[in-house]
Amino acid sequence: MVFDFTFELDGPERAIGARNGRFHTPHGIIPTPVFAPVGTQATVKALRPSDLTELGANLILSNTYHLYLRPGAELIRDLGGLHQFMQWHGPILTDSGGFQVFSLSDTRTIDADGVTFQSHIDGSYHRFTPENSIAIQEHLGADIIMMFDECPPPDDYDYVRQSLTRTHPWAERCLAAKTRGDQALFGIVQGGIFPDLRQQSAEFLMQLDLPGYAIGGLAVGESKGDMVAMLDVLDPILPRHKPRYLMGVGTPEDLVNGVARGIDIFDCVLPTRLARHGSAFVKGGRLNMRNARFERDAAPLAEGCACYTCTHFSRAYLRHLVKANEILGHMLLTTHNVHFLLDLMAQMRTAIAAEQFADFAAEFLSHYEHVAR
Repeated sequence: MVFDFTFELDGPERAIGARNGRFHTPHGIIPTPVFAPVGTQATVKALRPSDLTELGANLILSNTYHLYLRPGAELIRDLGGLHQFMQWHGPILTDSGGFQVFSLSDTRTIDADGVTFQSHIDGSYHRFTPENSIAIQEHLGADIIMMFDECPPPDDYDYVRQSLTRTHPWAERCLAAKTRGDQALFGIVQGGIFPDLRQQSAEFLMQLDLPGYAIGGLAVGESKGDMVAMLDVLDPILPRHKPRYLMGVGTPEDLVNGVARGIDIFDCVLPTRLARHGSAFVKGGRLNMRNARFERDAAPLAEGCACYTCTHFSRAYLRHLVKANEILGHMLLTTHNVHFLLDLMAQMRTAIAAEQFADFAAEFLSHYEHVAR
């Protein structure tokens, strides 16, 4: 099957900045800007697929590296593909495994052909090349798949430059290896925190005329200022008529700053990870539900929030669950955190449509504090 992955922009055409759009996939239309909850192991931790539907999720991400190691891409293929396997019938994005190969493996060897690495599970050796990364993702069957690349240290100019020299040919090999017409292959712009390398990477990948472009190698240790600076570099360069995906970014302030710079798609483990550690997003920042001040607090987690957690339970109850390490605490905080980010994206889409995004962003950022309290 060959699918036409069209991306339609709503409203007046802008040279740069926030925009609303719709990306058409075989499993549904993705309204953008959008946040994708992360289901690393073919599950968004602490949530059922039906919970994600009720929360309004339009896209989720699963992980090629982890699913390749366990339970295996061929097994998932033989059981009907990732949508059937995990019973999520909306759009799915899979990353290429590149980030995990370089971040989780203690021992790895990179060469012009690919990477040999050790499993973080049992220490066994494996090899990823552009060709088998694409083959694994084709077995998984996601709607959006990613080119295999390297996520280099962001602040080592010579290494990043050498990495691009090595991995840009990998992008061409990924495109040549792709056989399925029902999957959109996105390229990944790298270049660290260096404007000239970011521009070089973007211009190379744009020559391949891909259906979308991701921005990798940010939120990996560089400063917030450096991340925003790289988005400012890329916003006027990347094609306006293709979706842009900022990989692994999910703090509320980063979502707002990213949308302001033309980003359409985000993903991050943050809402589920924070929930497992007892933290919750609220409009002014984060709450640490372990704090003693919530022990007798009968108020909802966030006043005015329409999620199941906030409409049924008190801060005092949530603190009790967190302190007792009850599974329900993880579920309820995850429900709230995912709702918070999905609702934030919906608010931004509304503000863009009303041509009031700049005011919305300024007001939100003026009240948001990154530090938990």
